[in-house]
Amino acid sequence: MTWLRVIFASILFIVLFSSQGFCAQSTKDITASDDLKQKAKVSVLGSGAATKSSEVEYIIGSGDFLEIQVYGEGSMAVSAPYPAPSGVGETGTAGSGVQVRIDGRISVKHIGDVEADGMTLTQLADYLKILYSTVYDDPIVTVVLNKSNSKRYTVMGKVAQPGIFQLEFPINLVQVIARSGGFTEWANSEMTVVRKELSKDSKLFNGNTLRFDYDDFLGGRKLERNILIKSGDIIIVH
Repeated sequence: MTWLRVIFASILFIVLFSSQGFCAQSTKDITASDDLKQKAKVSVLGSGAATKSSEVEYIIGSGDFLEIQVYGEGSMAVSAPYPAPSGVGETGTAGSGVQVRIDGRISVKHIGDVEADGMTLTQLADYLKILYSTVYDDPIVTVVLNKSNSKRYTVMGKVAQPGIFQLEFPINLVQVIARSGGFTEWANSEMTVVRKELSKDSKLFNGNTLRFDYDDFLGGRKLERNILIKSGDIIIVH
């Protein structure tokens, strides 16, 4: 029966991918609606759960490695993992599964090349379900982010290890300096963050730049300027 098949697929999905950070299953295979999930959350956590904002879903980009599975058929990857290129700092590292190419496409079994860049994991799973319905009877598709290579930031100036770094986890300016090996002996305490696209709440920025003084931070002043870095940010250490 279809409902039994969905239950078995959901159990398999949890077992296989519980260790992954970001994953999605095609939404037409999910029997619990978003409304039901929210009501259940409120019943467990209380009314405060209703107003708590949810995380923005991961947006796929060039260089990312995805694991794409069709229940009962296994992986849909058609190519071997790409080796990590040399001399690129921490970016472009190897991964398993299907890599999103520079043209934003991926290659998968039975379908060939499909666009993935700019989609969320859920959108790609729903998209692939439609395409794989021409191959399999009512396929259950899961998409897992195996390796994020598309989210990056740049550190320039007077740090021990300038370069391009993957944004694999939330990181603030002080942590950026630590990850870059610390200041050089010629550095002063000032940094500039250049951000191309600003959100409406970016009040600390003057135009597209933000000034951060490490000495102020050590003195307990202007702590709000120790912001979280976003993909595409350029951090210049003076």
